[in-house]
Amino acid sequence: MSGKYLVTGGAGYVGSVVAQHLIEAGHEVTVLDNLSTGFREGVPAGAAFIEGDIRDAAKWLDPSFDAVLHFAAFSQVGESVAKPEKYWDNNVGGTMALLAAMRDAGVRKLVFSSTAATYGEPVSTPITETDPTAPTSPYGASKLAVDHMISGEATAHGLAAVSLRYFNVAGAYGEFGERHDPESHLIPLVLQVAQGRREAISVFGDDYPTDDGTCVRDYIHVADLAEAHLLAVGAATPGEHLICNLGNGNGFSVRQVIETVRQVTGHPVPEVTAPRRDGDPAVLVASAATAREKLGWQPSRADLAGIVADAWAFAQRSARREG
Repeated sequence: MSGKYLVTGGAGYVGSVVAQHLIEAGHEVTVLDNLSTGFREGVPAGAAFIEGDIRDAAKWLDPSFDAVLHFAAFSQVGESVAKPEKYWDNNVGGTMALLAAMRDAGVRKLVFSSTAATYGEPVSTPITETDPTAPTSPYGASKLAVDHMISGEATAHGLAAVSLRYFNVAGAYGEFGERHDPESHLIPLVLQVAQGRREAISVFGDDYPTDDGTCVRDYIHVADLAEAHLLAVGAATPGEHLICNLGNGNGFSVRQVIETVRQVTGHPVPEVTAPRRDGDPAVLVASAATAREKLGWQPSRADLAGIVADAWAFAQRSARREG
């Protein structure tokens, strides 16, 4: 059965891939994005586009919408430390306005793009949804605050809501891929080295208690992530707020990622060892058991080489367009 969905932040990386999946599933999609970090060309063909802010969602939301999928957030950890007010204002204040607009319009279903940054330093591995939440940055704290807001909205006003806490999203889906500015994610940074756009990749710490001394992270393909959002729309239950981790359940080290990029691209990737960064846990790996049980979700693209190959194909296409 087709539905009508508002996708906030749908011109960004994850939002655009989810919007494309919704369209392919036969749904009607409207993207709302102020293009502060998204790209107009990231809006899928077939989606209606509104250039605007989530604070003004009341202008466009009406009872004909079945659900909102909410991706409109600032997400740079370092920037959030330097400019916390920017993150509280947009991520929390903007979402509060969005929830009010949904309430007034009678739109009673929400899927929220949350993050593993809500957990902070993990107390155990793999991380489960019942583990303590102790974010170490204003970014993570702002996302956790929104999760609390959503829980209250569900209890008080009957909202059907699912928060999906991502671990490390990577890869690409056709014409839709990762192009943050500035870029801070490992796989696209290593690919920039392979392209000759960056001299070397910095390895921040090689003395962690892991097999090769570098940090281990759980990488999830963006298309697997998108499929979880469509399942979440169907699983959302009035008056309940379900929280699910999304990850593959196993991790790859920084050096494994670098070596995989060398193998996939056939290019040399010089690396430089740098000091550890504050707040970098040795291992961040998700337990996705709740998503399997509650959503019926199972990632099908868990192979690191495949994730890198999709990201490389997108990076090459982007370089040709820019060239």
